[in-house]
Amino acid sequence: MARYFSSLLLLLACSGAMLLGSCSASRKAATAKSTASTPLSERELRKKYAARIAASPKDIDNITLYRFIDDWYGVPYRYGGNSKSGVDCSGFSLKLYASVYDKAIPRTAQLQYGASRKVKKRKLREGDLVFFHEGGKKITHVGVYLKNRYFVHASTGRGVMISNLDDDYWEAHFVKGGKLR
Repeated sequence: MARYFSSLLLLLACSGAMLLGSCSASRKAATAKSTASTPLSERELRKKYAARIAASPKDIDNITLYRFIDDWYGVPYRYGGNSKSGVDCSGFSLKLYASVYDKAIPRTAQLQYGASRKVKKRKLREGDLVFFHEGGKKITHVGVYLKNRYFVHASTGRGVMISNLDDDYWEAHFVKGGKLR
């Protein structure tokens, strides 16, 4: 019986370590679903995302990018996932790059970091990757920069969402931005 509990405890510890070492942000349960049941008009899309990233609707010029975000927004987080039933941070950035920029990128956040030319936070441009870590040197999270210090990513707690680099959590864990080579 003691061996059973030891094995169970080891399994739980490994599962917890895997979750903590993965793309992470909030610890709340992911319950949101994608809000895009019928596609928004271009005008509605501009207005919606301008409000979310503190921009003017005329500044939302990459409609393909924001349609992709709208289609995936709220998809729940799933470690190793890369579909609308669940996606992790690097799977989301991989899908976004393939769909919006027609570019293949590596699968993991660490490999995406290695494939990028480093960019300082003040030099970030729409489409650049943003990298984070939770201690140590390993990259544990990636997102795609939008505008005005906002980025889109798949968080463990809320799924695909938009966050601000100036939020305390992201400020504390930011490593660098990256332009894919």
